[in-house]
Amino acid sequence: MASNQNLKELQWVLQAINSEGLNLHSISFYLSQPTSGCYQETDNSININISKDNLPYFSHLLTTLAAAKTTRSTLKNLEFHRVEWESQQVTNLGILLGNNQSVQQVVFRRNRFNGKSLSELSDILKANKGIKEIMLSESSIGSVGAGLIASALMVNDSLEELQIWEDSIGSRGAEELSKMIEVNPTLKLLTIFDSNAITATPLISAVLARNRTMEVHVWSGENGEKSSKVVEFVPENSTLRIYKLNLSGACRVACSLGMNFTVKSLDMTGVKLKSRCAKEFRWVLEQNQTLKEVNLSRTCLKDKGIVYVAAGLFKNHSLQTLHLTGNWFSGIGVEHLLCPLSRFSALQMQANITLKCVTFGGGRTRIGRDGLAAIIQFLVTNETVRKLGIHDDESLRSDDFIKIFKSLEKNASLKCLSLQGCKGVQGETLLQTIMETLQINPWVEDIDLSRTPLHNSGKTTGIHQRLGQNENTEAEMDLLKEMPLTEPKSCRVFFCGQECAGKTTLCHSISQNFSASALPYLDQVRTIMNPVEQAVKTVGMKIKTFKDEDTKISIWNLAGQHEFFSLHDLMFPGHGSASFFIIISSLFRKPSNKEPKSTAEIEEDLQYWLRFIVSNSKKAVQQCMLPSVAVVLTHFDKINQASQNFQHTVDSIQRLRDKFQGFVDFYPTVFTVDARSSASVSKLTHHIRKTCKTMLQRVPRVYQLCNDLIQILSEWRSENYNKPAMKWKEFGELCQVKVPSLRIRSRHYNKEVVEMKRKAIATCLHNIGEVIYFDELGFLILDCEWFCGEALGQLIKLNVRKQHSSENNGFISRKELEKILKGSLQSPIPGMGSKVFENLDASDLVRMMLKLELCYEQDPSDPNSLLLIPSILEEGRGKPQRWQLSTPDCLYAGRHLECDDSSHMFLTPGFFPRLQVHLHNRIKALSNQQSATYSLEKYLISISINGIYIRVELGGQLGYYIDVLACSTKNLTETLRVIQQLIIPAIQNVCHGITLTENVIRPECVRNLTPPRYRRTQFASLQQLKQALLSLPADSMYDYQHTWSSVLDSGRSVLQEGFDLARDLLSDDDFREVLHRRYHDLYNLAQELQVPPENNLEGQNQTISLSNEAEKVEPTFGGIAKGVEAVLQRLKIIEQEIRDLKQEIQGLRYYEHRLLLELHRKVNYIATYNVQVEERKVPNMFYFVKTENYSRRLVTTMVSGLTALRLHMLCEFRGQMHVVEDQMGCEIMQVDNMAVKSLAPYMKKFMTLVNGRFKGHSTRFKSSTAMGG
Repeated sequence: MASNQNLKELQWVLQAINSEGLNLHSISFYLSQPTSGCYQETDNSININISKDNLPYFSHLLTTLAAAKTTRSTLKNLEFHRVEWESQQVTNLGILLGNNQSVQQVVFRRNRFNGKSLSELSDILKANKGIKEIMLSESSIGSVGAGLIASALMVNDSLEELQIWEDSIGSRGAEELSKMIEVNPTLKLLTIFDSNAITATPLISAVLARNRTMEVHVWSGENGEKSSKVVEFVPENSTLRIYKLNLSGACRVACSLGMNFTVKSLDMTGVKLKSRCAKEFRWVLEQNQTLKEVNLSRTCLKDKGIVYVAAGLFKNHSLQTLHLTGNWFSGIGVEHLLCPLSRFSALQMQANITLKCVTFGGGRTRIGRDGLAAIIQFLVTNETVRKLGIHDDESLRSDDFIKIFKSLEKNASLKCLSLQGCKGVQGETLLQTIMETLQINPWVEDIDLSRTPLHNSGKTTGIHQRLGQNENTEAEMDLLKEMPLTEPKSCRVFFCGQECAGKTTLCHSISQNFSASALPYLDQVRTIMNPVEQAVKTVGMKIKTFKDEDTKISIWNLAGQHEFFSLHDLMFPGHGSASFFIIISSLFRKPSNKEPKSTAEIEEDLQYWLRFIVSNSKKAVQQCMLPSVAVVLTHFDKINQASQNFQHTVDSIQRLRDKFQGFVDFYPTVFTVDARSSASVSKLTHHIRKTCKTMLQRVPRVYQLCNDLIQILSEWRSENYNKPAMKWKEFGELCQVKVPSLRIRSRHYNKEVVEMKRKAIATCLHNIGEVIYFDELGFLILDCEWFCGEALGQLIKLNVRKQHSSENNGFISRKELEKILKGSLQSPIPGMGSKVFENLDASDLVRMMLKLELCYEQDPSDPNSLLLIPSILEEGRGKPQRWQLSTPDCLYAGRHLECDDSSHMFLTPGFFPRLQVHLHNRIKALSNQQSATYSLEKYLISISINGIYIRVELGGQLGYYIDVLACSTKNLTETLRVIQQLIIPAIQNVCHGITLTENVIRPECVRNLTPPRYRRTQFASLQQLKQALLSLPADSMYDYQHTWSSVLDSGRSVLQEGFDLARDLLSDDDFREVLHRRYHDLYNLAQELQVPPENNLEGQNQTISLSNEAEKVEPTFGGIAKGVEAVLQRLKIIEQEIRDLKQEIQGLRYYEHRLLLELHRKVNYIATYNVQVEERKVPNMFYFVKTENYSRRLVTTMVSGLTALRLHMLCEFRGQMHVVEDQMGCEIMQVDNMAVKSLAPYMKKFMTLVNGRFKGHSTRFKSSTAMGG
């Protein structure tokens, strides 16, 4: 009966399926059960149990389900338990799955497949397009089954999940699945539980190598051990975790990561790696571009393995986090690990700049002395790492951690330092060091000291409180105002003079007069070497420094060779600098002979330097005092003091003193010395000492920090191999560590304010001559002598080096210039060059030269552009000079710019090279500069722009004028506009403080390019020409002629007398300015004479528009006709402009006539006015006021008996009578009848005036009379 009952139940399932009475989503088959039956768990799911006796019903059920129509759209999941598949059953399953494409999940638990059934199942999967997930659990498919499934999935493109649980597919099966992974792009999840962990290697390697976004989980349980995960890859967070792999497997995985871009985080914690695997991982770091985080903790890496990892970091540009805690390497490994993250030279770039976090340590990691040195070097030089972790270290002592925290003072990038479990973190000294470091370094956000002795003793509370203070923002204040000022302690003495004047010898003799104890050791050595040095002529600028008590005195020996003169402007002291000048002149032409200089030669020497000093001092925005100057005459021991020539020299110097009075502070005593004798220069030494102290008291005070920083910078140089330059970042780090008032006190502090404060200090140091600093370049020159004497001096020597070249036109490649500058950095002392100057970058010097306009780029848009250095240009005055354009219709014009006070100032030698660079940069900046050309010679600039050829020439023996010559086919106005708007502003921009007067050059001299010596008298002042036009009648202004004198050379006529019309010398703009000045003069006169102008003169303000576009004529008859028509039209415009100009002149003449008549009438009135005034004996107008209750009331009715009146008089000006404000008046006690009779006629006149004034304003008048009572 029971058997029949179970049979009915199975028959009921068949009937229900056929009757379409069930809406099934999931069906689970359980075979080989004790009894048969079905259990409907939910409305949509059913479990079917089939005993061994009813196994035929399983095939019948599969056939029925395949034929049923109701399940074709609803059935989703099929699950089979303990099924031993036969060929027919697999065929029925295939029909079922083929008819029910809605089935997405098929699960086989403890099934058994033979070879044929597995093959048929593989064919089913190849053809099926609906199944999304297949799970095989404990089904013993083996490697053969895995291979058949893999072959099916190579074709199937719909399956997304494959799970094989507790089955041994072996390495062969894993390899077959890996081949499938390489082909199949749709599989999203692969889960493998195998008895052997080796199956994970080919699977994960294939996923990584093919960059599949497939989630992978591989588990293993070997030899009955507890199951554990081997590999896990989750593409959602791009994380790969490897828990257990053998060495070969780890190497294979590492190889697959090289070109992978799906993994961003790799965790291999606990996987034992050897150097061979680390070698493969080096390649991963070099090739992979997406890996961000790597955890290799507890991987048993030794020094060799860490070396491979560090080698990979050199080329890696993506990794941000690296954990190496718990490995077995020593200090050598630490040294190699931190090498790509450190710098060992200022010229060296940090190899790896992407790594932000690195941790290492552990009980078996022995950092030692080498590792400690590497950590300190890393902390001092690294600029990118944000977190450093040293965990569970037992090798470092407390003193070692003190050194680590001391080095942290100079690091502005590290945010977090973790020292978890380090045994050496203990002691009060270390605690105090940490607090001092946090006081200096505000950028540290966290210090993790957990599990350290310092933390266990509860002493880290103060550290955390200080870290909290670093987060707070302090109140801002005006930091510049709070910086205290003090008297400067350094003074500069400039030795000026021609070569062979004895400047260097004099400098050595002066230094001998100072106490030997005050001299640095190197200066003492130099003093001993004086006789040797005196035999060699000094080349370039030299600086000698010594101390006089607490005053630092620097003697700047300016080079006397003429080729160095162009650099002297750069050495001139800045505003408020404590400095003075000593002009040194030899009484003999050369020290080797006894041929004395003439008085004129000595005067010329002194006058050059005096004018140089005055010209440069005028550049200052404001002068706090006049430049102090003293004169020294050397080689005095070789002359006879009583000689007449020497007396003439003394008289000449006295005349120069009188001439430059008011321009310089001229010391009255002229020092005559033998530069070789210390006794002879004792008075001069005393003068230098005294003047230095006086200067330091007179100049403006400097920031107190400047005096402190001078010593700090000196110590920094000695600690850094005497580096001549310092990066701005290094200066900021030095201020952060050494100067508390220049520190950034918290990470939220106003950094801009502190930065401004540091720049103010650097600028002050620049002004007093301690450093050379320019804001935009980002570094400071600490060795001024090296930069001025050697680095810049190399530019002067370039001309000598290239004399063999026939193309010496001033251009040099950037690489060649850098090479020459680097060569100049080598020390003359063998073995010291690389140590002293190894950290200086020559490209920084090139950028400074560009900033100082000592050179410029031929093409700023080209990084490899040639550089032009004006100081090495050849002089071309001996070459024949001619215009590139010489057509008959050419127009010639010129302007002569001369120093307004040429007797005291001139354009210094550095002016013209700067002008060459500045003018080039201005032309390159023009929007239409494509048609401009620019060529240079030593004293000449040739420019062609828009068809106008311009020559800018430096003239005069001492360079006190500039000639601008132009040749053009355009009209005069267009040509002169280029000169007025481009050339002259560039010249004025370079010569600060010097006023230039503009003159008009004779056009014939411009046309013939007459040599400058013949043009000295052939120019006329532009302002005087305009003034002459103003003095002429209006109708004759345009026809004014200027007469030129003749020029003779040894009786030979070079230029004959001649004249030029004003319209050929002045542009339309100049004439318009003259006409406007005349108009305004007449207008002001008309205002004074009160004559309103009748004509509307607004037309005079209209500018004459001239076409700047070049007319183009096509080479055809039609084009020629159009060109002729355009020319005729232009002639009509010019004719109309001439008529308008004449009409304007006629209008001015009429206006002048009217003003003259009115002026005659006014003068006549003024002449007769005094007579009319004298005829009046008494005033005509007065009025009375009555004072009541602190107010005044106008009296309009005069009756007898009035009291307390006050009499006031009106001002009887003929133009308009008016009341005099604040008039005291005359008091009248009482008015009787006689007074009323006498005053009535005058009161009548006053009331008549009031009635006339208020006529038509009755309301207001009545109000006034009412107020009057």
